Amino acid sequence: MRTTALHTVFLLAAIAWAALLYYLSAQTGLDVPQLFPGQDKVFHAGVYAVLGFLVAGSMRPVQYVYSRQQVWLAAAIVAGYGLLDEFHQSFVPGRSADLYDVMADSAGGLLGIAALIFIVSKLPGAARAAAD
Repeated sequence: MRTTALHTVFLLAAIAWAALLYYLSAQTGLDVPQLFPGQDKVFHAGVYAVLGFLVAGSMRPVQYVYSRQQVWLAAAIVAGYGLLDEFHQSFVPGRSADLYDVMADSAGGLLGIAALIFIVSKLPGAARAAAD
């Protein structure tokens, strides 16, 4: 698959994932059993890690390396979406906005971006590009 097509797939997957998050945050109540303290923050971080991975994957690295601007842009997109999602929840009956959720979303997004950067750095050809 050509890289342009791959980045388009990542972009479409990021949009679909963001739409799923929007749909879930519009639900008046999700019955999730409490397994451990802080569970909701771990879930927030996990689903936003996926979003960070997908958003960063929609960007094209130069010779297997993402620029700082790309990393910051991907992080800002994920954090901004998390902030907008919490704002959206403030209008949903039975839901509320929580700054700590935004923080968990942002941390998760950074984790997903870091995971993608790590994976890309291990692709065949990445070591050769780094040596050039």
